[in-house]
Amino acid sequence: MGKLIAVQLFTLRDECEQDFYGTLEKVAALGFNGVELAGYYGKEAVELKQTLDNLGLVAVSSHVPLERMEQHLEDELVYLKTLNCNNIVCPYLVEDRRNEYDQLAQTLNKVGERCSEEGIALSYHNHDFELEEREGRSHLERLFDETNPEYVKAELDVYWLTLAGEDPVDWMKKYTGRMPLIHLKDMTTDSDKTFAELGTGGVNLEAILHTLDEAKVEWMVVEQDKCKRSPLESVEISINYLKDQLSKVN
Repeated sequence: MGKLIAVQLFTLRDECEQDFYGTLEKVAALGFNGVELAGYYGKEAVELKQTLDNLGLVAVSSHVPLERMEQHLEDELVYLKTLNCNNIVCPYLVEDRRNEYDQLAQTLNKVGERCSEEGIALSYHNHDFELEEREGRSHLERLFDETNPEYVKAELDVYWLTLAGEDPVDWMKKYTGRMPLIHLKDMTTDSDKTFAELGTGGVNLEAILHTLDEAKVEWMVVEQDKCKRSPLESVEISINYLKDQLSKVN
């Protein structure tokens, strides 16, 4: 099993806002192999690449709003190629665009084809609203059915799948070979069902970790949208859990 672990920097957004490079240093010290970017905090790509290299971190992927992909894709591709970043992710679908999944599929195909020409893979990251069904099929299934697997990959989020009543392992198997990235999160077992550090909640993480190889996942991405303690403490708990679990699997 690959042990490549990244952190989605949205988790550490306040820390990054205050001291981006200092936060990257702390991420590297915790043992992360890479980062998934959520904005560049005004940094030039060449400088950011040098900083990541010095820290031994890989820019695994970047979450880029759909609207920016539609309007400024070429700028993003230049930036990501400078970082040697091989993945770009559509992170979220704003509410007023959730009635246009067919059109979204066409847009993602077009964007994904252009990204592919530059050696960059486009993925779509789900929440729970895409799991609503229409005519016996969820929006997320429709989206993946109607896009070219060569151009549009899946960044499955195990928290949102679980919250929607789905089994993440089933989805991992369904999209084997189409998911270079996976978002690992946990969920509290109380009525709030809010975000939790890995290993402290009710998501079936052990089964998910055992399926990573079969599903051909390249990178595990730790994310916690909201933290009740310091976000740095939260991601430390999560990576320590992963390291412990992975040592048992291998």
